[in-house]
Amino acid sequence: MSASITGGCLCGAVRFRLDHAPVAARACWCRDCQYLSGGNASVSAIFRKAGLTVTGRPRRHEGRADSGTAMRRHFCGRCGTPLFSEASDAPDHLAVRAGALDDPALARPGSTIWTASAPPWGLVDPALPRHERQVAAVPGAP
Repeated sequence: MSASITGGCLCGAVRFRLDHAPVAARACWCRDCQYLSGGNASVSAIFRKAGLTVTGRPRRHEGRADSGTAMRRHFCGRCGTPLFSEASDAPDHLAVRAGALDDPALARPGSTIWTASAPPWGLVDPALPRHERQVAAVPGAP
């Protein structure tokens, strides 16, 4: 891929650039992602961490995912936009929130995870592979 992929937060205080295409994308219905997305599934594109450039100073929140994995979630400290997440068991990858990408079409999900946590009204795309819990998007990725 020759063009860079760019994104950032709502207020413009944090911007990022990646020099390669995502390796996967998926929708996640875990409770953490429901909090991050305002109640819906969170859609993320999975990228190799190498080639990431960030301008501005994102804040981060560290915790454990429902899977037990230690997570580091980055967001804008000014406007609160969720930007990306890093999982301790996938140190070479990061999950970039579709809404933070300048072109969110790049994050078209290829699967849905944590469907067991979706509320009864949650819309889970029937055309995508579904997983009740966590599965790796790519070997070694969150």
